[in-house]
Amino acid sequence: MRVLVTGATGCVGANVVEALLARGYEVRVLQRATSHLDALDGLLPELGSAGDLVVGDVTDYPSLQEAMGGCTWVIHAAAISQYWRSCPDLIYHINVTGTRNVLRAAQESGVRRVVVTSSVAALGIPTHMGQLLSETDSFNLHPDQFHYGHSKVLVEAEVARFVAAGLDVVVVNPASVIGQRDINFVGGEILRLIQKGQLLFAPPGGMGVVSAKAVGIGHVLAAERGKSGERYILNGENISHRALMAIVAEVTGATPPLWVMPSQVLRAAVPLVRFWNRWSPVSISLDAAQVDLSTRFMYFNGEKAARVLGFPQSMEQTSARAAVEEAWSWYRTYGLI
Repeated sequence: MRVLVTGATGCVGANVVEALLARGYEVRVLQRATSHLDALDGLLPELGSAGDLVVGDVTDYPSLQEAMGGCTWVIHAAAISQYWRSCPDLIYHINVTGTRNVLRAAQESGVRRVVVTSSVAALGIPTHMGQLLSETDSFNLHPDQFHYGHSKVLVEAEVARFVAAGLDVVVVNPASVIGQRDINFVGGEILRLIQKGQLLFAPPGGMGVVSAKAVGIGHVLAAERGKSGERYILNGENISHRALMAIVAEVTGATPPLWVMPSQVLRAAVPLVRFWNRWSPVSISLDAAQVDLSTRFMYFNGEKAARVLGFPQSMEQTSARAAVEEAWSWYRTYGLI
């Protein structure tokens, strides 16, 4: 069985490739002409023939048709995940239009199953203290408040449309991913900032954290055991930002932030960040949605993925510490931090 992986040169996609190879699947990697293959280090010899590395793009429909030839499954992990570093138009174009292209090509190519990487961002925000967001929750923000989350809502709407037309598609919703093969420092940025002493305070909220390696396994489990049209949250541990930063500081040998910023202060800064990003010619690597979400306890219930897919639940595999240690070891091995 051959499986095409889009986004394979990014963190999630590279971990999907590793998980597929470990379970004996033949893997075909879709890479853009400008892509670097660093995230796939150590995996390339296992891919086999040169035909398993194909050049294409989710915005180039003919290249998708060609790449899917002879493939039984497609795991679609290509997306703009660094929303704080990208403009909304690009986020919607790659995430939504790209997914539509992938699903259409899969339908026309006779692919049996597609797994689409969505995000917990599509679930919205908690409405009361102590709430664990689950697969039944819906996006409850205005699109302008969180373009990335809204783009994933539209991605899942595309999935629903193709499922209704007979295509077998399963959705996974990873929490915040930290771990190996994150060459672009998406989830791993927190390690670099704390190791350099650049985070002086912790936000008051918290988030779900899952290791990159576990997320790769979760995608394969979804392909093997998931039900068409269903979504599955891939979460490891719910943890406060302060506790996560303390773990990062301990693992990296740095000093943790000394205090927690009051939520009122950060929420007051949200419109200022939004105004700055809209009108200032000087860009900052900070998004208003990031600031707002950092004040909330974005915690998730991963029970469904554990029960239906067999997603790993042991703390040794899925705890926040395991994710941080996985990332730190990989970065140190490759001299990236």
